[in-house]
Amino acid sequence: MAQLIKLQDYISRYETDLSRYPSQYIRLKKQQWEKIKVAWEMGELDVHKQPIVEEVPEKRSVFNKIKQIFNRDEDDFLNREYEEALLRGMNEEELDVSFSFNANTELELKQQFLDHLLKFQIKWASSTIAEKSFVDSRYYEDLRLKHFLQSFPDHTLLLYEPVFLLKKAPVEFELLLLTPTDIWCLAFLEEEDAVYIGSNDHFWSMKIGDRETKVLSPMMSANRMGKIVKQLFTLAGVDLPIHKVIVSRTGFIDYPDVPSDLQFLDKRSYEEWFQKIRHAHSPVKRMQMQAAKVLLDYCQTTSFRRPEWEHDRL
Repeated sequence: MAQLIKLQDYISRYETDLSRYPSQYIRLKKQQWEKIKVAWEMGELDVHKQPIVEEVPEKRSVFNKIKQIFNRDEDDFLNREYEEALLRGMNEEELDVSFSFNANTELELKQQFLDHLLKFQIKWASSTIAEKSFVDSRYYEDLRLKHFLQSFPDHTLLLYEPVFLLKKAPVEFELLLLTPTDIWCLAFLEEEDAVYIGSNDHFWSMKIGDRETKVLSPMMSANRMGKIVKQLFTLAGVDLPIHKVIVSRTGFIDYPDVPSDLQFLDKRSYEEWFQKIRHAHSPVKRMQMQAAKVLLDYCQTTSFRRPEWEHDRL
């Protein structure tokens, strides 16, 4: 399952510590899947009633270091409250698979596990120990987000509808898919069985049966994403191929004179590309992490401080 490192303008744990969370997520996912699979194979269906979380030896030591900041005694109510808030935040970093499942096959079990991971990823992409963002409920039911997160391997990093802040002006993107070797700037045309007639004009034609309408050219979005990503990579010295792609998973694109720096993926070609990315076996790479960092550095973030952490400002 790919990693959601940025969602809209929400605060993300990945932007606070990119060196830690990708590897932690991969480790947690592997550990918990193995535990729940074994429990399912043994017929211990009540295992979902008990939280299964990773033992994190450093949690208590980190907690103790932070606790040393305070000149604390047992009667200090505010500091006790602070400790409880800290531990609650740390617990949120664990992958709790204490969810209810009812799977007849391993494939069903895996899908239920991935659905749980989707919620976990949205949590990490919208909160830190000390801060949170308000999440639009539509993301929990967003089929495109689910498709890209659940279909690609762990080393794939995803920025979904991120908002970049450039010269104090917000710029909305569609989807950035960051693999160990490339970055894909994806713009979408999603009408079922539609035929899109492309051109260099501001609008394209969309035909569904006998009906023809105009749609805004997706080239503008793809070109904007590609241009900004290239500028940021050049500024930071990131050397990673940039692909500008227009995607129509359920329709067809007809554009005979397609620009050489633009790629189309429609109903005829999407599956081949999808399988290639899906089955690519490569660990997270240094240049990929550098690329992710520069992108996150320029993303806009809107969040609020958790109420239980406010007392430390007093």
